[in-house]
Amino acid sequence: MLLAVIAGLVALVVTGLLSARAAAAETRRVARKAVEEARAQAAAEIKAAELEAAAHKKAMETAARAEALEAGQVADRELAEAEAKANRREDALREREADVDAVVDATEAREAALDSVHRDLQSKRDRTNGIGQDIDRKQAAFRTELESRAGIKAVELIKQLEHGWLEAARARAAALVRNAEQATTDPAHDREARRVMEIAAARCSMHFLTERDLRTLRVGPELVSVLLDNNAALHGALERIAGVQLQINDDKDAIRLEGLDGVGREVVRRAMHRMQKKPETIDDARKSPEEWATKVRDVLQQEIRALGKKAFQQLGIQKAHPEIVDLVGALNYRTSYTQNQWLHAVEASFLAGMMAAELGLDEKLARRATLMHDIGKALTHKIEGSHAVIGAEIARRVGESEIVANAIGSHHADEPPNSVYAYLTAASDAMSGARPGARREQTEGFSTKLDDLERIGMDRRGVDYAHAVHGGRELRVYVRERDVDDVGVVEMSTEIANQIADEMTFPGQIKVTVIRAFEATSTAN
Repeated sequence: MLLAVIAGLVALVVTGLLSARAAAAETRRVARKAVEEARAQAAAEIKAAELEAAAHKKAMETAARAEALEAGQVADRELAEAEAKANRREDALREREADVDAVVDATEAREAALDSVHRDLQSKRDRTNGIGQDIDRKQAAFRTELESRAGIKAVELIKQLEHGWLEAARARAAALVRNAEQATTDPAHDREARRVMEIAAARCSMHFLTERDLRTLRVGPELVSVLLDNNAALHGALERIAGVQLQINDDKDAIRLEGLDGVGREVVRRAMHRMQKKPETIDDARKSPEEWATKVRDVLQQEIRALGKKAFQQLGIQKAHPEIVDLVGALNYRTSYTQNQWLHAVEASFLAGMMAAELGLDEKLARRATLMHDIGKALTHKIEGSHAVIGAEIARRVGESEIVANAIGSHHADEPPNSVYAYLTAASDAMSGARPGARREQTEGFSTKLDDLERIGMDRRGVDYAHAVHGGRELRVYVRERDVDDVGVVEMSTEIANQIADEMTFPGQIKVTVIRAFEATSTAN
C-alpha cells in the first residue's frame, strides 16, 4: 500500500516535471517567437527610419541647393548693382577730376593775372612813394620859405590861432552868461514861467486826502497771545520777514511797529488783518510761521510791482528796469508829511509833462525823469545819504540816460543840473508838495524845526550866519574865512550833523553844508 502511494507520488512528480518542461519549452518557443517578431519589427522600423532619413536628407539637400541657388542669384544681383554703382562713381569721379582740372587751370590763370596786377601795383606804389617824397620835400621847402617870409614858425602860428579862438570862445561864453543872467531878472521871463506853471496846475486835478502813518495796531489780547505762543515763534518770524520790530504794550492788546521800512510795516499790518478777518489762518501761522509770513510778503510784493507798472502805464511812458519799477511801486507805502509818495510822483510827473509840452520839450522824457525822482526814498531805511543821490546812482547803474539820472540827483541841489528837464523835475516836485492840501504839518512845529536848525548851526565859533533852506531839508552854515580853516570846516559839518541827529526828530535826512569862502573886493576909478 505504501509502495503504491509512493509510486503514485513519484508518478505525479514525474508528470509534473514533464508538464513543467513542456510548459517551459512552450514558453521558450513563445519567447523566441516574440523576440523574432520584435527583431523583425525593429528591422522594419529601422528600415523605415533609414528611408525617412534618406528622404529628409534629400529634401534638405534639395532645399539647400534651392537656397544656395537663390543666394547666388541675390549675390549676383548685388554684385551687378555694386559694379553699376562703382561704374557710376568712376564716371562721376572722372567728371569731377575734369572740373578740378578746369578750376586749377582757371586758378592758375587768375594767379598769373594777379601776379601781373601786383607787379603793376608795386610799380605804381614805388612811383607814388617817390612822388610823395618829392611832395614832402617841396612842402618842407615851401613851409621854410613861408616861415622865412612871414618871420614866424608854423607851430607858433598855430598856438597863436588856438589862443585867439579860445579867447573868442570865452568871450562868446561870457556874453551868453551875461545875457542869461540879465534874462533871469527880466519880469517877462517871470511872467512866462508863472503862466506855464499856472496852466499845468490848472490842468492837473489830482486832489487826494493826506494819509496817516499808523504805527500802533489795536489787535486785541487774542492775537497778541497767538504772536507769543511757542516761544514767540510767529512774533520772531514777522520781525525777520518784515524787517521791523513789534513792540507789545503792557496790556498785551496792541502792537507798535518800530522801523523806517514802510513796506515792512505794511506786511505786519496785513498779517494782523488776515488773522482778524480769517481766524482759520491762525493754525497755518502757528504750524509754519516763516512760510506763512513769507507768503504775506510775496503777495504784497506782487502788488508793489503792479503799482509800479501802473504808474508807467498811466503816464504813457516806456517801462523801466524791473528794479526801478519795484521802487516806484514801493513809494505807495512811503509818506512825506502825510503825502503818499506814489501819488506825489505820478502827480508831479503829469505837471512836468504839461510844462514840457507848453515849452515845446519832450513831454515823455520830462514825465519819466519826474516819476523816478523820489525812488531813493524807498531805500533810505537801508542806505544812508540823500534820497536824490541814492536814486541817481540807481538810475545810472541800471542804464537810464544821464538826463534822467541828473534830474533825479539834482532836484534837491545835491548835484548841479545839466538840462532843462532837471529844472522841470524840481519845479514839479515843489508844486506837487506845496499845493494846498497836499501835505500837513503844524506851522508851529515847522517853525520850531527851522529855529532849532539855525540855532544848532550858529552855536559854533567862527560862524557868521546859518540858514535852513529847502523846507528844512538842508542847513547852510557860513563861516568866517579867517577864523576857520579847511580842516575845521569838515569837522564842523560832522559835529553839526551829529548834534542835529541827537537833539531833533525828523523824517528822512537833513544835509549840512558849511561854506568857507574868501572874498576880495576892490573898486576901479
